[in-house]
Amino acid sequence: MDAILGKSKKKREKDEVLLPDFWTETSDSVTRQFRFESDGRLSVKLLDDSRPVVKRVAESFLNKFFPSGYPYSVSEGYLTYTQFRALQHFSSLRPTPAQATAILKDGMQHAGKLICSHMGARMDSEPKSWRILADVLYDLGTGLEVLSPLCPHLFLEMAGLGNFAKGMAVVAARATRLPIYSSFAKEGNLSDLFAKGEAISTLFNVLGIGAGIQLASTVCSSIQGKLIVGPLLSFIHIYGVTQEMRATPVNTLNPQRTAMIVEDFVKAGRISGPADLRYRENLLFPERVIEGAGNVKVGRPIRKVINKPSELRKLRELFPREKFLLNHDENFTNMVLEQDATGEDALRGWLVAAYAADIEKTGPRPSEEIISEAYNRMNRVFPAFVSELKLRGWHTDRFLDGIGSRFAL
Repeated sequence: MDAILGKSKKKREKDEVLLPDFWTETSDSVTRQFRFESDGRLSVKLLDDSRPVVKRVAESFLNKFFPSGYPYSVSEGYLTYTQFRALQHFSSLRPTPAQATAILKDGMQHAGKLICSHMGARMDSEPKSWRILADVLYDLGTGLEVLSPLCPHLFLEMAGLGNFAKGMAVVAARATRLPIYSSFAKEGNLSDLFAKGEAISTLFNVLGIGAGIQLASTVCSSIQGKLIVGPLLSFIHIYGVTQEMRATPVNTLNPQRTAMIVEDFVKAGRISGPADLRYRENLLFPERVIEGAGNVKVGRPIRKVINKPSELRKLRELFPREKFLLNHDENFTNMVLEQDATGEDALRGWLVAAYAADIEKTGPRPSEEIISEAYNRMNRVFPAFVSELKLRGWHTDRFLDGIGSRFAL
């Protein structure tokens, strides 16, 4: 019996040795062999690739310049953002006199950077508007460099202003980069997004340099050619960055986006996500007041909103445990936030203002009664409202009101 068992055991060991340690998989006309090495690593070998050359090049391009898992690893609008980003960088370079940059580069550029660095809070609140402004400043600086040889008596002034504008543009562009990339990250892949986005920028900057060299030796060899081509490229450049920013679904709460969310909810019962609002944002006048959200202005100093201590006491009694104060004047509802107020606190205040404005349309009533009813209505809907906002991708832990004033009691 032991002999028979011994033979069976040897047979099983022999069979196990003969089992293959690799397998092949075929997907999308590509056949790969997978094998476990002696150290436990999994190696992959390409056996056959019958895809057309164009498809292979396209996939290679996607792997190098788009985040892993694209398009499922990014938010809606990333392709549009990337297309116009490529256009923007391709059109951003043009032939300019080298000496104009060299003369005042360090001094005036640093001055521009220092001044723009004080606007960091505003850039957090409105990264898209500031990103567009950065490119406008860049083109303005480049234009002044191009024109400086035409005004020899103002050469230093124009060159200095050009570098000053470009210094501000550098700070604004860099400061807004992270909030914009963060808006597209879905799977903790911010670094991958950043790396691939910068790779696209570098590629098309290099192509733009090549195009600029060709233009410099042909059409732009004369100042007349530069005056024609320069404005055209600037238009394409600004158009590209504008469409790029419009495609960006920023998911942080600022005054404009908060007002749009509240307006959609109060008017239609709809909770809009970042992708729903991106093309509706006013990037030229982001501080506009939205009537459907209660005509709320946020961030004014409390001394300009409340004139008497008795008014402050009265408002605190209306909202005893809240981190906002609301005071209605002739045209607007002023909201002042406490120092540690979050996005949820701002949403609560905005909803009260919107409901109060809606109630006022039904007929004249005492202001205290209107505010009390609006406050109760807000409390009833707020838990479900803010829960759905978070599910739609909004970050409600912060409220980015730029350099708006807040109070502490």
